Amino acid sequence: MSDIEDGNPPEALLAILERHAGVRVWVVGDLMLDEYVMGAVDRISPEAPVPVVRVRDTEYRLGGAANVARQAAVLGATVSLAGAVGADPAGEQLLDLCNTSGIDTRAVIKLRGRATTRKLRVLGHSQQLLRLDWESAAACPAPSMASMVSKLAREPAPDAIILSDYAKGVLTPETIAAVMPLRGAAPLIVDPKHRDLSRYRGATAVTPNLRELEAAAGGPLDPDDVESLASVARRLAAKAGLEALVVTLGDRGMLLVPADGPHVAVPAVKREVYDVTGAGDTAVAALGVSLGARAPLLAAVQIANAAAGVSVGQIGAVAVEPSSIRNALAARPDEKVLGRDALAARAASWRMAGRRIVFTNGCFDLLHSGHLSLLESAAKLGDVLVLAINSDESVRRLKGAERPLVPQAERAALLAALSFVDAVTIFDEDTPLETLKAVRPHVLVKGGDYRPEQIVGRELVEALGGRVAVVPLVPDKSTSALVERIRGTGRTG
Repeated sequence: MSDIEDGNPPEALLAILERHAGVRVWVVGDLMLDEYVMGAVDRISPEAPVPVVRVRDTEYRLGGAANVARQAAVLGATVSLAGAVGADPAGEQLLDLCNTSGIDTRAVIKLRGRATTRKLRVLGHSQQLLRLDWESAAACPAPSMASMVSKLAREPAPDAIILSDYAKGVLTPETIAAVMPLRGAAPLIVDPKHRDLSRYRGATAVTPNLRELEAAAGGPLDPDDVESLASVARRLAAKAGLEALVVTLGDRGMLLVPADGPHVAVPAVKREVYDVTGAGDTAVAALGVSLGARAPLLAAVQIANAAAGVSVGQIGAVAVEPSSIRNALAARPDEKVLGRDALAARAASWRMAGRRIVFTNGCFDLLHSGHLSLLESAAKLGDVLVLAINSDESVRRLKGAERPLVPQAERAALLAALSFVDAVTIFDEDTPLETLKAVRPHVLVKGGDYRPEQIVGRELVEALGGRVAVVPLVPDKSTSALVERIRGTGRTG
């Protein structure tokens, strides 16, 4: 047995992440639409002994193979998606979400008389209370699948192919056999749902979880007995004609088992787990894109393991940003300085967990006690404090060519070091409106030198059911006053 010490150093893995951009990936499989209804539970229904959820928010996300495609696109890949949806509103919404995510859907087939697979989850605070499914597991019509493969074949040749099999009728043995010749020399990765792994014969790597490995083996397995797991996995890989199995073991990490080489255990980074929904999709997408970027298999598994570790710290099926994976690989899992897309994903996770998000913004040039007072007061108004700061160019437009005195990266790092600040982002616009749209906070905070009607984003936050709070300022504390004192033109007392 080998362990992670025999693997790749963070510098090599980070270099592979940089090669993700432009990798061409085909994702083929079962498409799903995930719907999340979130709210608070304050009472039990008088009609039946069930909780009453006072709905605060509803979100729609890509699920199944569509979620794999979205994750691959977020990692920088150029993605072509193949699968089937129903000729129904859910199918249209799924395609719209794909379009928004930059996913090519020309190989997605619309099937009349078949509902789009849809999963509705009701969450009260951070707890999932109910899930409703609309789906069919019957095999999709063979002519439709032949048309799907034909459309896919007209796409540019892939650097990697991912088969996302949820056993909902797309990846029949005939469909898999038709896709296989299209790969050329590209690696092919499978997230399986069938116990007979031989249906994926020829795959570069198949990624069963422990339950799926047990189903394929025909009996229970001890997740702590790595040698036994590896022996079973190697036997199954050889029997099915697979190059390797990558067994996902939740909080134990991953186990790479080549058909004809030593196995390698890749431990998970310990973190508070909120939700494992979509973690498998994240892992297989990161594995596929990394292999498409010509990473060695072990390095690709290490990156996939890091990506899955980030994913479980978020609620629902959320695409993991490359910056978050970089932070995890560099042993900085609590990084607070985020780009807008990563912040939007984290904010969605906070909302699903029932956490109250507070937002404030400013230049924060020359951090002083007035800033600290404002931020401390803001933090007390909710559970999470998000701080948006003007970029250097934005500050120059607002304050003049000689400002800021402190560059944006240093300002962000100083603010992120405050224990009561949960996230910091930098915006280039003159106002934080676009960032507010991404975060959708419950409370928008500004200092007492603003009247409510002057606060940018007030209408947006109030329309979402939130509120605006004006916090008193500390007298005679401002960056401009400090600058004047430094220059010797202001008061010195």
